[in-house]
Amino acid sequence: MTLETPSIRTILPEGRRGETAPEARAGAGATTSAGAAAPAAHAPGAVEPRLVTRDFNLWYGTHQALKQVSLEVPDHSVTAIIGPSGCGKSTLLRSFNRMNDLIPGVRVRGSVRVSGLEVYAPSTDVVELRRRIGMVFQRPNPFPKSIFDNVAFGLRLLGLGNRTELEARVEDSLRHAALWDEVRDRLGKSALALSGGQQQRLCIARALAVEPEVLLMDEPASALDPTATARIEELVLDLKERYTIVMVTHNMQQAARVSDRTAFMLVGELIELGETRQLFTRPRQKLTEDYITGRFG
Repeated sequence: MTLETPSIRTILPEGRRGETAPEARAGAGATTSAGAAAPAAHAPGAVEPRLVTRDFNLWYGTHQALKQVSLEVPDHSVTAIIGPSGCGKSTLLRSFNRMNDLIPGVRVRGSVRVSGLEVYAPSTDVVELRRRIGMVFQRPNPFPKSIFDNVAFGLRLLGLGNRTELEARVEDSLRHAALWDEVRDRLGKSALALSGGQQQRLCIARALAVEPEVLLMDEPASALDPTATARIEELVLDLKERYTIVMVTHNMQQAARVSDRTAFMLVGELIELGETRQLFTRPRQKLTEDYITGRFG
């Protein structure tokens, strides 16, 4: 539900708020108050991007965690969200499928849409919303069940009882998560016996089984070793052919490797959003440049 709340002024270092980086000052496009490029208006009849936020604000009690965030996430792409700890990255990610509803005292104002659906409308079915927008968390969280039952869990909740169809959907999901060849002969074994990287891919398969439109990933490789991280990154690149992916990461090199677009956030504001190569090589905002060059964060 959208609730009106008094606006809260954001304070950034003097002389920095919205300041344009020297190499990008000439010819910079329209920006919001925080400096991020303002989303373009859509022509009548044009297809809306898969995910859209407009002037979105979120409060935890009296603390404002997100401030006037407006962005668009195009279909079949990977958008990375970067920024220092506490900047609002994960809060924004959880806003797309209303996971923040589970936290007492949360209030919102503004708009979030997925495929044209108003996420915070009173009529929105939150269970159906979370089927359409799957989520993979920072640490693997397989259920204490068999590998097969982990992947089939959501399908059974949705009422799929036909064993043949269930087996086909489980296999398809494990294949798309690049795990089938490693577990095909032990589907009845406990998921907890898998390695950390395998468990994370199992969680991805579980999310894919219910056929979401969007996959949210909250630092999906931060708890994994380099080999397992590389597998996850390869998987993300493969999955964008079928899904729209939004990924929070502290690893700027990872964002550069796997994302098409990158958003930089600071103290709850979207400072800059652009093509990944442009943002890392020619940032438009001085705050973005200072962050990616290690001056703070």
